[in-house]
Parts: sequence; structure tokens; C-alpha cells
Amino acid sequence: MLQELRTRAAARPAHIVMSEGHDPRIVAGALDAVTAGFAQVTLVGPHADVTAQLVEAGAAETPRISIQDPASSALTAAFADAFYDLRKHKGMSVEGAASAVLNPLVFAAMMVRQGHADGTVGGAVATTSDTVRAALQVIGKAKDAPIVSSFFLMALPADHPSGRSAMVFGDCGLVIDPDADELAAIAVASAASYTQLTGDAAKVAMLSFSTMGSAKHAAVTKVSDAVALLKANHPTLDADGELQFDAAFVPSVGASKASGSTVAGHANVMIFPNLDAGNIGYKIAQRIGGCDAIGPVLQGLAKPANDLSRGCTAQDVTNMIAVTVLQAGDG
Repeated sequence: MLQELRTRAAARPAHIVMSEGHDPRIVAGALDAVTAGFAQVTLVGPHADVTAQLVEAGAAETPRISIQDPASSALTAAFADAFYDLRKHKGMSVEGAASAVLNPLVFAAMMVRQGHADGTVGGAVATTSDTVRAALQVIGKAKDAPIVSSFFLMALPADHPSGRSAMVFGDCGLVIDPDADELAAIAVASAASYTQLTGDAAKVAMLSFSTMGSAKHAAVTKVSDAVALLKANHPTLDADGELQFDAAFVPSVGASKASGSTVAGHANVMIFPNLDAGNIGYKIAQRIGGCDAIGPVLQGLAKPANDLSRGCTAQDVTNMIAVTVLQAGDG
């Protein structure tokens, strides 16, 4: 699945800016993406430090991989003016804007906002909160998106008994306790993201500890209410619930617990009821199930901006660049 992801990205290459260009994993991942032909990459950071990492990796600055140092870039002054205009209603001062755009996360996001790049990736060094805050403040929510949320693209081990190669888990990284409306919005966005990245039709399971009314609780009602909203407002979306994970994933269990459902036993998009369940669930799938977890990938932004784990590898960086390229291609 990961090779298919890169192949799809190579058919529609894009310019991605990396906010942590001094990190050796970022440099290695960026070089792989450039070599594979699916990205032009800008590395943001102190010019000497980024150059040293490129030299260490046996590479140099080229038209396909360039460096932007916020402290000396010709773009910085214009970015400061634009950031001031963007944030002055929040009390931002001219001096504060000039200081803010020196932050590589803000600078990279401004490159995307101002049309100098198609998407940005950070978070190998910065925290998720800092990475997401820069994306929200600079790039902002898409006008037609009810909510900004996240998902993980889960690449299953080769020849998995389920026959699946990839799934989307949402939201496992951002929205802590979504209500029914927010759950429905996360489901719609996650289904679109699954199709965008894999080219396949989404089958969406709204997860719970209950299957089709087998348990009664306010937490179950929230999920069943979200399903009702989906069926009313998005009747062509193949979504069902509430479903326990085994009923959503295993055909025999789905047939037993949710007879007649087109999703039960065949789901490829799993929507968790809250961040506790989602975060725990994806990490179990990753650490015990052997899945590759790419994310958290943000959805609902005006332009692509994505977060890496601080424990990421160079391969994780390359995979996230590929995801961001595909998001940019549909922007």
C-alpha cells in the first residue's frame, strides 16, 4: 500500500515545505521524496545547519530541494506584513508579527498560505499542539469544512488475513470529545480522505462498545445520533453503526451482529467515539498489529498541513510527504 501511495503521488507531484529542515530524518525523508519524483521540497531552518545536514546526507541544495532561512529570507518581510493583517484582530502587533514569522512552523505555513508551496509538514521536533496551532492560525479552516479533524492512514501488513491493505482511523489525534454533529463531520471528511489517498470507495463504521442497540448509554446514543445525521444528510455515503470493532471488521461477526448491513464486516474507515478510544486504538493496531501508522493527517484545512510524530523515522517523513502531495492535488 505504501508503494501504491508513492506511485499515486508521483503522478501529481507538488511543492512541500518542511518546517524542521535541520533534522536529519526530515532531510533523509525529503531526499527520498525528491528522488522518487513526487515532490519538490523546501527545507526551513538556519541555512548553515540545513546545509550541513544535506552535506552529511551526500546531497546539496538544488532546484528540487531548496532552503529558506527565516532570519535572512527575502520572503520574511512580506510574510510579517501578511501575518499582521491576518492576526491584528486578535491583538497582534507589527513587532509581534515580525517575531512570529521567524518561527519555522509559522514561516512554513505562510509559504503555503501565500502560494509559495502547496503544503507543509512538521512535528518531528515540535509538539502536535504547536504544529496544529500554526496551521490553524495561518492556513485556517476550509470555508466548507464544519470542523478541522485528523486521521491516521493505517497500512496493514502484507497479505493481511482480512484482505485489506489500508484503513483510515479517525479522529485519533485532535478532537477530544466530539458531539454527534462533529462525529458525523469527522466521518464525512475521513471517508473523503480514504478515497483521496487510496482511490477506493469508503465504507464507514461508527464505532462504539455497542452494536445496533445491544447496549444503552449516553455514549452509545451520541454515536447512533451521528449515524442518523449521516443517513439524513449524506444518504450516498456507505456508513453504518453503532458497531463494535469486531462487527465492523470481521465479516462473520458483522453478519451475526448486524445482519443486512453493507458496512458491518467490511469497513475500511473506522470512526472512534472520542480521542481516548481513537488514540489507544491506533497505537494497539500499530504496536501489536504491525500496521504502519501515517499521521496524524489533518483534514478540513484550507490547504494541506500535516503533523509528524516526534518518534518518526525518515520513511515516515517520506510517507507523510506523499500524503500531503495527494491532498494538495485535490485542493
